[in-house]
Amino acid sequence: MAVLAALAALAKARRLAKRLERLTESYWELRYEHGQLRARVNRLDPEPSTPGAEPAPQAGATTAFVPLSSLKR
Repeated sequence: MAVLAALAALAKARRLAKRLERLTESYWELRYEHGQLRARVNRLDPEPSTPGAEPAPQAGATTAFVPLSSLKR
């Protein structure tokens, strides 16, 4: 009888481990998708939504490449 209970507990533990693995994978997929969507929204609406955040660059402003050799002291 104890062997049957142990086998049933083992089977349930394996099912729960697989379910936990699927839930963990889904969690990280959703976190990744949330980050991707947040980046897309920020590109569409670059207004700072938090107080103290730096303002978004003006339209037409570009970031120029500055070689490290030009930053010599």
